[in-house]
Amino acid sequence: MKFAPLASRNIKTYSIKTRKGKVNVKDLASVPRKGGSLRDFLTSLPSMLAANDLKAVTTAVVRAHGGKKTVALAIGAHVIKAGLSPLIIDLMERGVIGAIATNGAGAVHDFELAFAGSTSEDVDAGIGSGEFGMADETGRFLNDAIKKGVEKGFGIGQSVGGMIEGSRFPYKDLSILAAGARLDIPVTVHVAIGTDIIHVHPRMDGSSTGRGSHRDFRIFSSVVSSLEGGVFINIGSAVILPEVFLKALTLARNLGYKVRNFTSVNMDFIQHYRPVTNVVRRPTMRGGKGYALTGHHEIMVPLLYAGIIEGLES
Repeated sequence: MKFAPLASRNIKTYSIKTRKGKVNVKDLASVPRKGGSLRDFLTSLPSMLAANDLKAVTTAVVRAHGGKKTVALAIGAHVIKAGLSPLIIDLMERGVIGAIATNGAGAVHDFELAFAGSTSEDVDAGIGSGEFGMADETGRFLNDAIKKGVEKGFGIGQSVGGMIEGSRFPYKDLSILAAGARLDIPVTVHVAIGTDIIHVHPRMDGSSTGRGSHRDFRIFSSVVSSLEGGVFINIGSAVILPEVFLKALTLARNLGYKVRNFTSVNMDFIQHYRPVTNVVRRPTMRGGKGYALTGHHEIMVPLLYAGIIEGLES
């Protein structure tokens, strides 16, 4: 079979002025002026793609706050290691964030910052000798707090947060868990046994950790049951918190709570399957809106924070 080249001389054309384009000059970025305000900078962002999504998420948070709806945050430990605790605590103090969930490592780094003013050890340097994760105070204080708190009927978050808040630790004002205890905002801790350094400590009590984490799951499920009209943001947890969120959501819906129209957001520097599926897509299939914001926490979270603050003050 032979093919002759197609000629284009008889094609049908139309005027570009009649065509609808996805990009318009009114959507382009504007040049921020030197010395301008943060609001000027945010306004200068192009009105398209991820910039539009960032604006939509900040608007959703501000609207939920104004309507007294739940704004809940789930954070992986790297959010704390990236130096973002002060911003999160400020939003808690302003009454914007009404609940926080984290994993076991989040509690570890939160405690170490409050107690010692530093965290995130060099794993490469310590794994060869077996010294990795063997800090005495971290294992001792956290395991003891969990055991004592659970005996009083608390979850892990309240147990550890109350211990830090009641201490004389020099940097406890930087503790998200302590802020939760101080402000009466639920901070729940969701643990996978064996994933955290305190699980190898001789004071580790599996029964207390299991019961405390289960109680926190029940508290978190109550938070999720109130998300109608609110916002749920997962930052930096690729597995545990997206799974916990999906189970809490189905529990709430099974019990008859209306949780359909809310905003869900996943923020990470890589968009993994599980959070995109369990946070962004599945929960909003029958209502609401899901967003995926991609970028490094130390840049994206301050941008989100700035947008929220500007929105609150406008």
